[in-house]
Amino acid sequence: MERKYAILGESLKHTMSPPIHKRLFELKNREFTYEIIELPTEELAPHAEYLKSLAGFNITIPHKIGIISHCDKLADSAKRYNSVNCVDNKNGTHTGYNTDCDGFLATINAMGADLGGKVLLIGCGGVGRMMAIEAALAGADLVIAVLESDIPLAEQAKKEITAMKSDAKVSIVKNTDIDTSVSYDLLMNACPVGMYPKINGCPVSDDVIDASKAVFDVIYNPRETVLIKKARAQGKKAAGGMAMLVWQAVKAHEIWDNDIYSDEEVQSIITEMELQVEKDFPTA
Repeated sequence: MERKYAILGESLKHTMSPPIHKRLFELKNREFTYEIIELPTEELAPHAEYLKSLAGFNITIPHKIGIISHCDKLADSAKRYNSVNCVDNKNGTHTGYNTDCDGFLATINAMGADLGGKVLLIGCGGVGRMMAIEAALAGADLVIAVLESDIPLAEQAKKEITAMKSDAKVSIVKNTDIDTSVSYDLLMNACPVGMYPKINGCPVSDDVIDASKAVFDVIYNPRETVLIKKARAQGKKAAGGMAMLVWQAVKAHEIWDNDIYSDEEVQSIITEMELQVEKDFPTA
């Protein structure tokens, strides 16, 4: 039987969700429709009943908080971040999840990187806050490097982390003051430097990359940022943002249909979507 799903957001011209979910449904031979629903904030409530008629749906900016009042229950991940990006409808009960963190954790795990070691995070807004919290909860010795203007943002994240884990190790530095005399098990970029169309930027110096064993960049356009290129040129473990995007979609399918995918299946979709981005946004 065909089941209906959707992605909800305000501006979804370049969303990768439909092709990613299409591939995941096809791998399990499921009959489905997956539509794009673009709504400004004030239109969310009038459309809530339609959304609740769907088998499940994904949510992106600006509705991740607004959708909470239309959920019957929240999973722990959604409570932790006060943010919902996936809703599941089981017999009329709507549960909100935050699969951003699941996608992030699965990506780091698939890389074989150590999230519980010495971790350096560049940037701390939005997705960076989530990455900081997950790293700290995993037991990382976390260094957050930000612009001077973003220090209050990082301090706020540190406060939240300490409330969740009193013995968390978190320090904050200006991004010009990163200590390269120590070795980092994982370098994570959560700032927009290097993102399309300004693809020649790199958020850290070569010295910082040299000091890092593995690198994750949340940016997925371009397919390979300058940061990822430099890390791979040195033979380091590295992953771009498309991996996180696909892994969080995989989590949604686990929630919706209890479907499980192999690492090889997931990697094939990541590569396919990265090539699609390269085709849609040629940089040469």
